[in-house]
Amino acid sequence: MKPWHTRTWADLSCGQRLRRTLFMFVLDAAYEAAKLAIAFVLACMVLLALVAPKANAQIPGEAARYKLELRRQAQLMWGLEAPVASFAAQIHQESRWQADARSHVGAQGLAQFMPATASWISGAYVALKPNEPFNPTWAIRALVTYDKFLYDRVKAANHCERMAFALSGYNGGLGWVYKRQAISPEPQRCLGVTCDLNPGIHPANQRENVDYPRRILLRHEPLYVRAGWGNGSCTV
Repeated sequence: MKPWHTRTWADLSCGQRLRRTLFMFVLDAAYEAAKLAIAFVLACMVLLALVAPKANAQIPGEAARYKLELRRQAQLMWGLEAPVASFAAQIHQESRWQADARSHVGAQGLAQFMPATASWISGAYVALKPNEPFNPTWAIRALVTYDKFLYDRVKAANHCERMAFALSGYNGGLGWVYKRQAISPEPQRCLGVTCDLNPGIHPANQRENVDYPRRILLRHEPLYVRAGWGNGSCTV
């Protein structure tokens, strides 16, 4: 005689039909539970991929070779509490740590100094003679020096906003920072307020200038803070 679970429905007794029904119900329930478990595991994997820290994965490999030099130069200019992670984030934005980088408009080296700015700063600071924008040490020293020059010439509500104004000046010029502050209802706040105002420049330049401090302080800086590069300006 065939086993009950292989026989046709018509050949089964009432009890065997009940057992087959229960058997199929258990199989269906197990199948649905397995599908739910797989979906749950996949959802967890996607969520972890989205929220897990990826500092080391997103920081260019070239950055590691300049980490100690950046810290040394930053602390020489800014003191022991220098926001090293902010400067690392800025170099990340400027050149992605490529010492031979050259932009389509002529900006050069790690810090992407324009020739005129490089010439000015090498003449203004003895430590930056001779003018060598493609020399990584020179570029790092020039970047932290110029940032300090700009930082000392702006006022803001706090350190984060003050650094944002300095970075806006690095990207677009200190004159435009002052013009924005002159027309702003909150002149001591850069991010999302004063730095979003267009003082009369080309819309494309305005978009770039608005985005510059945001990318550095809000997007890149946290990566370097988490990776142990030191203090940031806006990252707690």
